[in-house]
Amino acid sequence: MAETEREGLVERQEVQRVLDGLDAIEAMEDSLEKAQIISRLLRDQTERTKRLKEHRRRIVLLLRSRKVTYREIAESLGVSIGTVQDIERGYSGSGKNRPKKNAETSAE
Repeated sequence: MAETEREGLVERQEVQRVLDGLDAIEAMEDSLEKAQIISRLLRDQTERTKRLKEHRRRIVLLLRSRKVTYREIAESLGVSIGTVQDIERGYSGSGKNRPKKNAETSAE
């Protein structure tokens, strides 16, 4: 097995461990303990999500600087082309705070 394939396998296993942990929390029977753990996770996740999104954006910007197409990036990240474009522009969330298309074109 090539080094990159081995690294990919380890990464997938780590992701699966996280998902299994979240499944275990959801399956907990003690409602109070479950709620306490959920509160802790949500507090931590707010900051962690910012870091994860920034890392993903750096990768998208790097790939775009290398002239990788939106389609290729979308396929490799498992997201839509529109999501890749949003990441590149620095947008996140529901889109309600994004500039309208006519505002974007008038600013260019």
